[in-house]
Amino acid sequence: MKIGIDISQIAHQGTGVARYVRSIVTSLVRKYPEHEYVLFGSSLRKRHVFSEFVSTIGGKHANVRLVSIPVPPTVLDWLWNRAHIVPVEWFTGPLDIFWSSDWTHPPLIHAIGVTTIHDLSVLRYPEESHNQAVLDVARGRIAANIVATHTRRLVRAAKACAVFFCDSEATRHDAQELLGISQSKLTVVYPGLGEA
Repeated sequence: MKIGIDISQIAHQGTGVARYVRSIVTSLVRKYPEHEYVLFGSSLRKRHVFSEFVSTIGGKHANVRLVSIPVPPTVLDWLWNRAHIVPVEWFTGPLDIFWSSDWTHPPLIHAIGVTTIHDLSVLRYPEESHNQAVLDVARGRIAANIVATHTRRLVRAAKACAVFFCDSEATRHDAQELLGISQSKLTVVYPGLGEA
């Protein structure tokens, strides 16, 4: 099976999602070496992070290939979440499955779409997300309208993906209630502990 995985989030080193993506990809490649893995990464300035990561796992596994493009996440957000154009398979070649993070969902030609939803606090408590965005702006950080951005992305995922991994039963329940995703598409997969 040819499995495409969006590893773009690992460019944001030190975040929980980056660690999650690194760990799950490393575990999948080690545990299921019979599959072919096409790791897709998009970043304008941090593409070296992708090749460094792939060298830690890919050098040992001939079934791992990196496809890295110099496009910032904001452009992919517009292309994929707003315009819904440019299938990821144009970059990766044919895939059976494409697993994307919860930030963007590309159009797919033949692949089955899979994503992880870590939590839906931005939808459950939108006033708190807005308050955090205002606080970030007050501290000199650039913050988009967090609630609108996440809502757009999650609604796109609800339409595009066939399988959703949820970090908890609470997230599974929220995905069903707030996004209207069928329970048959939702699977709880608890994040595990790293080897350390």
